[in-house]
Amino acid sequence: MAVERVGVVGAGQMGNGIAHVFALAGCEVLLTDTSPEALAAAPQVIARNLDRQVAKGTITAEAKAQALARVIPTRELALLGQTDLVIEAATEREPVKTAIFESLVPHLAPHTILATNTSSISITRLASRTDRPEKFLGVHFMNPVPLMQLVELIRGIATDDATFDTAIAIVERLGKTASVAQDFPAFIVNRVLIPMINEAVYTLYEGVGTVTSIDTAMRLGANHPMGPLELADFIGLDTCLAIMNVLHDGFADTKYRPCPLLTKYVEAGWLGRKAGRGFYDYRTGTPVPTR
Repeated sequence: MAVERVGVVGAGQMGNGIAHVFALAGCEVLLTDTSPEALAAAPQVIARNLDRQVAKGTITAEAKAQALARVIPTRELALLGQTDLVIEAATEREPVKTAIFESLVPHLAPHTILATNTSSISITRLASRTDRPEKFLGVHFMNPVPLMQLVELIRGIATDDATFDTAIAIVERLGKTASVAQDFPAFIVNRVLIPMINEAVYTLYEGVGTVTSIDTAMRLGANHPMGPLELADFIGLDTCLAIMNVLHDGFADTKYRPCPLLTKYVEAGWLGRKAGRGFYDYRTGTPVPTR
């Protein structure tokens, strides 16, 4: 099936990025969010990110203008039902995602494919709350979406071949690379990445190293472009904790137990860059370790 009109639910960092790459690939994008402020800010955020690509010479100014014209913000979730593909990119909380899909179902065209950008939650379980589990799958973009090459594709137990083949074609159209994962907690990337971050937090919690020494060790000793605690702040500590809880609940294995210090930071509202403070304090402009 040709996908020309796309709906994106969520105008945060991931939703903006997803709208950006689809619009640049020639699709009309209907973008919605429950927050009027986030929805109003979305075109400006997308424009700034497109400007970076123009400055680097990866796209033309004309391509930027055309892409921006294809992004249509709307407060009406029902309008997304008449698109070819709807991608949910809301917060990593299953009740929120389920409520979105249940609200969408009465308005969907018969051919519309549903997708979730979840980084950890069961595709099969989310699909079961819709009227079309055969046309439902996981399309997990990496952050920041315009820059990252990988898209994880995850089919639920009922996802049919036509839907999956369409998803493969979409990823190719976006100029990205698909990695196919099975529907198990956290799939591939976060199954490996988030426990590593959790272990880095344990290393901090147990006093083995400071924030600075842990991040320096992994940047220079493992050649990681970003230390694990800096990366956790970039992802969002609430998202890291949510994924660890999915792993812990899904496998019932103590090796996935979230570090108490990670939980404490989330309880404090120190969620990382988006909150101005996490393992680093960003409020002065120069990141300063908080431990």
